[in-house]
Amino acid sequence: MKLMSKVSVLLLSVVFSAPLLAVEGDASAGKDKAAVCGACHGQGGNSGTPAYPKIAGQDPTYLAKQLHDFKSGARDNAIMKGQVSGLSDQDIADIAAYYATQKIEIGKADPALLALGEKIYRGGNMSTGLAACSGCHGPSGQGLDGAGFPALGGQHAGYIEAQLKAFRAAGREDLGDVVKRNNDADPDAPGMMQTTAAKMSDKEIQAVSSFISGLGK
Repeated sequence: MKLMSKVSVLLLSVVFSAPLLAVEGDASAGKDKAAVCGACHGQGGNSGTPAYPKIAGQDPTYLAKQLHDFKSGARDNAIMKGQVSGLSDQDIADIAAYYATQKIEIGKADPALLALGEKIYRGGNMSTGLAACSGCHGPSGQGLDGAGFPALGGQHAGYIEAQLKAFRAAGREDLGDVVKRNNDADPDAPGMMQTTAAKMSDKEIQAVSSFISGLGK
């Protein structure tokens, strides 16, 4: 399964609905159901290329939310929609439960980017109002399950960088529209990750993405 969309995947903050939380997943059943996912996401959810995110060890409720969004069209991706269109709520819960039991393979941060990456991840950038990533995604990149913030630690640096740049592009565009309309309640106002990434430079994005790839529990 290809977890990608125009402003996508593992960096979203989400609001979980009662139906998603009500379905309990079975990791054993999910292992067989997830077999087809391995073509893109790798054995046990550790993909071999930054084109596809690692999903091993991800919070099951977060992952189930993303799969439901692909199925409903809330996230627009033709490949993923085709992959999940035939899945029941129970299938999705089982697949998410299976990947939650898997261990992500941690990468290695670029030593030349380590200092800046850690600074941004743990402390943000006060001069630009950039918040620390760790506030939502945890000191070890483990995420905050109850709040719906996904795990990031060990993710491909290239994947994180691509998503942050997509968020940044959307955030800057949407922020301009919001200023013109001067309407804080506008449903098209940018989300948390769009507004956060809009404050980041290319160098900051590259550095924090590298740092995250080497971050583990």
